Amino acid sequence: MSMAENPTLTGTRVELAPLSPEHAPDLAEAVAVDDLWATWYTSIPAPDQMEAEIETRLDKQAAGLVAPWAVVDRASGKAVGMTTYLNLVPEHRRLEIGSTWIGRASQRTGLNTEAKLLLLTRAFDVLDCQAVEFRTHWHNRQSRAAIAGLGAKQDGVLRNHMVWRDGTLRDTVVFSIVRSEWPTVRLDLSSRVARR
Repeated sequence: MSMAENPTLTGTRVELAPLSPEHAPDLAEAVAVDDLWATWYTSIPAPDQMEAEIETRLDKQAAGLVAPWAVVDRASGKAVGMTTYLNLVPEHRRLEIGSTWIGRASQRTGLNTEAKLLLLTRAFDVLDCQAVEFRTHWHNRQSRAAIAGLGAKQDGVLRNHMVWRDGTLRDTVVFSIVRSEWPTVRLDLSSRVARR
């Protein structure tokens, strides 16, 4: 089984659907709310760049580099975000969950928590991962808090890790969940999803 496969993952409130060009209109609408795409410390495509972003992720998937999904709100049937397995290292049974964003209207609704539960379940229980990593910009405090809230532990900070699109240097905060932590993390996330 390839880590780059992206089967449909279905939860109670969210479905992770294999990313497709058909998701572009919904996703463009989701990022337009409050100009989410313009947030300086994130890398979220603008509405007019959505089709190209989807094409890029699908090209990387065809090369075996990523597994991309659309985050679909089951109540509305609309795609409200994107998420991806990336930095796939099958020989070491590791991957990263990243390049994730959820439209503002769907933030703090429980969709992201359930999406992460689905992704982590696949990573640990199906793909037999030893570790799942998360990375975010040092200044993305909302993302850092959300990742820690999943039960991930901060591994460290890669200082001056990337030249950002505006020419500034990005410090990247690295978190992970390892196999021995997964049973407790699963219980916590499952409990939180059930309470929503």
